[in-house]
Amino acid sequence: MVSIPRSGLTEDFGDPLAVNAIDLDMPEVARKETKVATPVADRVRSARTMRAVVQGVYGGPDRLRLSEAEAPALAADSVLVRMHASSVNMADRLIMRGMPYIMRVVGGSLGFGIRGPKPAVRGTDVAGTVEAVGDGVSRLRVGDEVYGESAGSFAELLRAPERVLGLKPSNLTFEQAAAMPVAAITALQGIRDHARAAPGRHVLVNGASGGVGHFAVQIAKALGAEVTGVASTRNVAMVRSLGADHVIDYSVADFTDAGPRYDAILDLVGNLAPARIRRALRPNGVLVLSYVGPNRWVGPLARIMSAKLTSRFQDEKVVAFTAITNSEDLAALKALAEAGQLAPVIDRTFALSEATEAISYLESGRHRGKVVISI
Repeated sequence: MVSIPRSGLTEDFGDPLAVNAIDLDMPEVARKETKVATPVADRVRSARTMRAVVQGVYGGPDRLRLSEAEAPALAADSVLVRMHASSVNMADRLIMRGMPYIMRVVGGSLGFGIRGPKPAVRGTDVAGTVEAVGDGVSRLRVGDEVYGESAGSFAELLRAPERVLGLKPSNLTFEQAAAMPVAAITALQGIRDHARAAPGRHVLVNGASGGVGHFAVQIAKALGAEVTGVASTRNVAMVRSLGADHVIDYSVADFTDAGPRYDAILDLVGNLAPARIRRALRPNGVLVLSYVGPNRWVGPLARIMSAKLTSRFQDEKVVAFTAITNSEDLAALKALAEAGQLAPVIDRTFALSEATEAISYLESGRHRGKVVISI
């Protein structure tokens, strides 16, 4: 069992869609550059273009194009990262399609515009090497191998604030590190901060073989909890290999029926009504919701609001949250990875030119673990 310090940055019910907060500090037009006294920065400034996966208007993966784009300018509190790998997340799919529709009006801070995403370059997960640093950067240095989260990562170069980056786990490749930020941060904050996984507590993860779920199982075990994972028949062995104490094949058994009761349930699927899931909680248990929902207009908002209101009259608590990427939690994940307690499962790896195929594969629902893009 390990102790994972809380960052204090997780927001309870800050965003009912429970999509990871992403940093959008990336210019769409040329900006005046901050002077950086390094030869590497001079070389970066001279490279005015880069390859990037861009999108002008909302739609499916066919709207994505690999194009020459203007390289990002450096800002005082940011670094320029030479990207080596990224990965595909549900947030990328939602922003690409502009769904749920309500986010086109209220989701500007999360990358939604009225007619198309902002910025135009897709991607959120980051893994690469620092090529230049702004004058206000104090922690990172040129040459550091980093990982983290910032909008516009399906590109050869990325500008990212220092606060959303951390040093890459030394025992992971760039592809492995790229699989972690959005999904593992969501798992960490959901399991540690809201499910409060600890020795003596029994935690169930619904969707245990997915991008967030397979990290959640490992983190809960590292925190000393008893863990039950719910998965399909073909993924039962995988979830068991992650360290789950019990695995439920949802095609054979329903975890909400008579059976064990849990101190916390992390629902990453949204296939069951919260009222039904609460039947599987112990008194004073907590249901943690982190999924998108099928409603194309409001996503899971109506279901989450109903569950929150109902829980006021129940012993069980319902929590929906927005995970916030920060350097402290990236350091916590790094420590777990280097201790051998956290490892990404990568289903398939695509080239940058195959970003359309990568997102299509994610949307197919056939993947287990993470889908990675090598740059």
